[in-house]
Amino acid sequence: MKHSQDISMNLEQAIRIRRSVRGFLDKPVPDATINKAFELAQLSPSNSNVQPWQVFVASGESRNIIQKKMYELITGGDLGSPDFDYPMKFEGNYRKRQVECAAALYQEMGIARDDQLGRMNAILRNFEFFDAPHMAFVCMEKEFPQSVAVDVGMYAQTLMLAFTALGVSSCPMGAMRNHPQVPREVFGFEDNLGVLFGIAFGYEDTGIPANKTRMGRVPYTECVRFMN
Repeated sequence: MKHSQDISMNLEQAIRIRRSVRGFLDKPVPDATINKAFELAQLSPSNSNVQPWQVFVASGESRNIIQKKMYELITGGDLGSPDFDYPMKFEGNYRKRQVECAAALYQEMGIARDDQLGRMNAILRNFEFFDAPHMAFVCMEKEFPQSVAVDVGMYAQTLMLAFTALGVSSCPMGAMRNHPQVPREVFGFEDNLGVLFGIAFGYEDTGIPANKTRMGRVPYTECVRFMN
């Protein structure tokens, strides 16, 4: 895949190729490429053009400081206190898909169902940032309702598609919401901003077993209803 600030594929290709990568090379993405991706993401749709997203990108030393602090917190038993609520458990088909995703990942990683240590180490990989050289913390005002978070979600998708088209891999990470005080302290942003999630990005390490995982999608007809 081409690594530059030039777009290397069309929209359909980017949509079909984009996936969550869980293992990155120790190779920073050039500033010009990063800036291009965020420039494109800024064109995302937004209700009344509010543009509610605020993003803090940690690279280099700031990335290392945040990663180390988060890892120490989670291994010390601090599960965190997110700024925004998140479902404790999915039910029905949503739960089934969640379990299937985890099972596919563990299978590629060679982790058996009863391997509790292996599963814990797999979870801890989140707090190693999957070795990604960059982590973006995606935020919005805490006072904004869930309907505004929809805009932020569209922004994140646009950003990840832009990365894909530029030859950069990414992984949206809900675990990054667990300890919002860490990026808040390092970046110095105010408490009025809440961390929704993180996006790790960099160049894929194809030798990582987890990166062999491929998850399908249910037919769109299960999710979309048409009426004339």
